[in-house]
Amino acid sequence: MVIVAQIEALRRVGWAKFSADANIAAWVAHVAPIAAALSQNLTHRADWLRHGGTWFAGVNILANDAQGRVEQGPELGGVVVDCLTALHGPMSLDRGQISVTYPGYPAFDGQESAAAHRYRVNRAAAHVDGLLATGPERRRLVHEPHQYVLGIPLGRSNVEASPLVIWEGSHTIIRAAFKSVLDSLPLAQWGSVDLTEVYHQARKDCFEHCPRKSILAQPGECYVLHRLALHGIAPWELGAEAPPEGRIVAYFRPQTEANLNDWLNGNY
Repeated sequence: MVIVAQIEALRRVGWAKFSADANIAAWVAHVAPIAAALSQNLTHRADWLRHGGTWFAGVNILANDAQGRVEQGPELGGVVVDCLTALHGPMSLDRGQISVTYPGYPAFDGQESAAAHRYRVNRAAAHVDGLLATGPERRRLVHEPHQYVLGIPLGRSNVEASPLVIWEGSHTIIRAAFKSVLDSLPLAQWGSVDLTEVYHQARKDCFEHCPRKSILAQPGECYVLHRLALHGIAPWELGAEAPPEGRIVAYFRPQTEANLNDWLNGNY
């Protein structure tokens, strides 16, 4: 029954939270110190520190296998894995992102425009993963048609400490917008189609019609976002509580071969 409820939540509002699970807690206990060390590695910090040192992006730096094992540790298990397996088949994870926010996020350091910084502050830099900005004009094309976004907190924090935020129901607006362009084209052409204008309009529609929701989870809990959901990271607020090493979350966004059609037209 839990799996049915979670799948329904993904279909309806675009995200689902999973209660504390001993399998996830064991994985977190093993991975948390490894992730903290990775975020302090000088080479990784040179590559991934952003916004005046207030966000460590850490994309794909966790050396896990397809089942989530890191350095002979446990594989991911529990209800969330049962749910994702029911939806997508056996787990085939990408290398995890180690995302860390620190007090002051997002500091303005001049690496992005003032307008982009305002969008980060006011709209949590809301985006749809996999639709990457390319070239000097930052045109949006589909580069990474992943199956879902799995977030696993690695430390205890409160809702003022830069939580993930989602616009509930945004996946339905984004899907309709993309289908209005892509449905008439052969699948082989989708990756080269410029979706910039339709994407920007769909984001505006989401801001107008979809409630913004902060997602808070503690170690042992986790959450899954719909692959087309509009989401971002909220600013660090007064009263934030997080470990000294920052608010750390491991994210997975697996892809499979021939996933492009499911990315847009999957059964949830």
